[in-house]
Amino acid sequence: MATSQKTKSQDLLVSVAESIGSTLGAIAAKADAAKEAIVGGTDTAVKEVKRGATKLVRKGKSTVAKARRSKPARKARASARSTKATTRKVARKAGRKARGVARKAKKTTSRRGRR
Repeated sequence: MATSQKTKSQDLLVSVAESIGSTLGAIAAKADAAKEAIVGGTDTAVKEVKRGATKLVRKGKSTVAKARRSKPARKARASARSTKATTRKVARKAGRKARGVARKAKKTTSRRGRR
């Protein structure tokens, strides 16, 4: 075998080896990237959870606001207000009546004491 032919075959082998090494490196990099994409880092998971929680809170707040503005809710609040007012009125009336009865009873007992 001639030296030039030996050198050519060596160059060919080196070239093939470099090509194989390069391909293996690219495959390894892609596999690593795919693993990261599937599994994800802890930072990614934390961000996703936070984003989900924020969305949930926002949705909850909007639902509560809608519920507050709903017809049944308004009606219930109005009913509660009127019931509260009526209760206060009845309580005041009962208090006045009780004071009046107490006053009359006091007058009656004080008159008897004078006789």
